[in-house]
Amino acid sequence: MRGCEVLTIELEIAILRIILSIKSRDISMKSAFILMIGVALLAISTFARADEAPHLRYADRKWSTLTLAIPANQAESIHVTNDSKETIEFDSFKLNREKTVSPGETITVRIPALGAGAYDFYDDFHQDVPQGTIVAK
Repeated sequence: MRGCEVLTIELEIAILRIILSIKSRDISMKSAFILMIGVALLAISTFARADEAPHLRYADRKWSTLTLAIPANQAESIHVTNDSKETIEFDSFKLNREKTVSPGETITVRIPALGAGAYDFYDDFHQDVPQGTIVAK
């Protein structure tokens, strides 16, 4: 298990213990507490999800992966790291995205909710580098 998952499970157990210890006559306090905990869990799960963003690396004139799968019909962020010594341009005509990435830099490319399908990406500054594909499933 990842650290965030363990933290979330431990938090859920602690919350259940507190909820069970509140007397039934304190219904409004119990409801407010449950709502507050729900908001906290949503924030934690959103934070944990942000750490799981797909990652592409560019080094030695090639992409780390040529096929990257993401969920269809859901907005996504992709991290792109340039481990080469020259500036690259993450480009995708189908995604309408074009971002310059300096050597040693990592950027985040926000991808809108995509229908199922394949969307190409490439380094526009180095046309000889094989292009990759983002597949929305």
